Amino acid sequence: MRLKSIICITVFILTSITNSFCTNNKETYTKSPRIINIINFIRQTDYRLENADEQLFETVMEQIKLVNKYDFPATFLFQYDALINPAYQKLMKTRLNSKCEIGAWWEITQPHVEAAGIEWRGNHSWVSTANIAFTTGYSPEERERLVDVYMAKFKDIYGKYPRSVGSWYIDSHTLAYMYDKYGIIASCNCKDQVGTDGYTLWGGYWNQAYYPSRKNAYMPAQTIKGQIPVPIFRMLGSDPIYQYDNGIGGNGQGVISLEPVYHDAGKNRNWVNYFLESIVNQPSLAFNYAQAGQENSFTWGAMQEGLEMQFTILDSLMTVGKIRIETLEHSGNWFREQFKVTPATAITTLVDIHNQGNKTVWYNSRFYRANLLWENDGFCFRDIHLFNENFESDYLRTPGTGNQFFYFTLPVIDRFFWSTSEDRVGLRIIKTNKNGEKEEIIITNPIVTESGKGILKVVSTDKIGNKFTISFHENKINISCSPKEKDLNWSLGLRVPKQKANLLPFTIFEEKAIKAKFKNFNYKINCIEGTVEGGNATDDYIFSLIPYKDKIIIDCSGK
Repeated sequence: MRLKSIICITVFILTSITNSFCTNNKETYTKSPRIINIINFIRQTDYRLENADEQLFETVMEQIKLVNKYDFPATFLFQYDALINPAYQKLMKTRLNSKCEIGAWWEITQPHVEAAGIEWRGNHSWVSTANIAFTTGYSPEERERLVDVYMAKFKDIYGKYPRSVGSWYIDSHTLAYMYDKYGIIASCNCKDQVGTDGYTLWGGYWNQAYYPSRKNAYMPAQTIKGQIPVPIFRMLGSDPIYQYDNGIGGNGQGVISLEPVYHDAGKNRNWVNYFLESIVNQPSLAFNYAQAGQENSFTWGAMQEGLEMQFTILDSLMTVGKIRIETLEHSGNWFREQFKVTPATAITTLVDIHNQGNKTVWYNSRFYRANLLWENDGFCFRDIHLFNENFESDYLRTPGTGNQFFYFTLPVIDRFFWSTSEDRVGLRIIKTNKNGEKEEIIITNPIVTESGKGILKVVSTDKIGNKFTISFHENKINISCSPKEKDLNWSLGLRVPKQKANLLPFTIFEEKAIKAKFKNFNYKINCIEGTVEGGNATDDYIFSLIPYKDKIIIDCSGK
């Protein structure tokens, strides 16, 4: 089994490298580890399933067998209802290999609430309703009581406090309390998504991990003083190209992720190979990361095929030294030793699973995230969001109500929300001729390199040979052109469909800055090199960035 797996994955790696760009990255990858966490989180029951308790317990037993078969370190996170179940306690203490970790899954259940002396508001002992299942729906004082009850019970069972606590989302008050009082080391939360299961998290640090603000756990902090020193790892492994636009023009998104239950993604060997090519073999700066595993509510029958397939691939990659498989606690300790503040990272995907010529680059730092997208008929900045640790969460001091919660950062470019299904937004490179007519410049064949600590450089040319270089730095974006075309008059321009204009945050366009306001929070995008032009009714452009001596520098630090 192991030999066959190694042969298969070796062929995959060689094929992937042949089809993508070449870079001298041996030394880079030694310093920039590829980390995989296997995280399985455990519910006691699920009202949506027949014989739920039995099916969910069987699923966890099979997950343990699979983890033990490969001798992998894995993290098992428990809801309170499963934590207090003696059957699960016996299973963990007798069957789990010593490399594994047991931690907390922070969805709130009826036994948990009642143990904390709070009234349960759900129709079942576990519900997915946001203001019941998550601490965003409880007062800060109630959140602390929920933490105290859980921690005391966990220590009573396992002799120590959990070091890792995960959830689709944990609010900053709860997370800071867990760190300050109980010394948790690592956390994890959901990938970016819109409306899925009622949870919208949008504009955050894309994949990888970050130190959250004490005012908003979805928002990366910029300073040591302003951060909770617990790295939050992003879960589920989103498709870097296709997840973002999934459902564009609508009110929600589907799921294209590493979760092993999805036939066109985590259950599909070709997709898994495509996804891991980006994680394992392409430029990533400080490190690259993916979370494997599955919640037990999906049941073993649904996840078995995909999870077993993924484990053979992960085993082979680990055998040849391409990845590290480790517990969430181990990754949290490593992150805290390496980084005092959130590092700059990247995801590079230059091979398209659907063979449509699409490519993408994601860049993150503690100041912003940005995404480049090459399509078969265009190129654009698909997304830019700024981070500010002073942007307070709606739920920091007050419980949320209803069956959804919403977390955002500060938009500069937002293709998902500002587009229609027919008209897709992007900050594009525009050429203006002598008659004032504008057309899009389409650049292709990007070459991506790590050009310094925290710096990612992207070089791409158009059909005439005009070469554009985009350099992402921790606090700024540099865009320059080496023109081959005589008297090339280029700029960056943003058009937005008229029916979406009411969503735009921009308030004032100055010569060197764009002022904006989102959810009553004021922020600014500065143009260090080049100038800003506000749009006008004749060309439908919201704004344009005009280069100075073929260079534009966008300050993303918020200063």
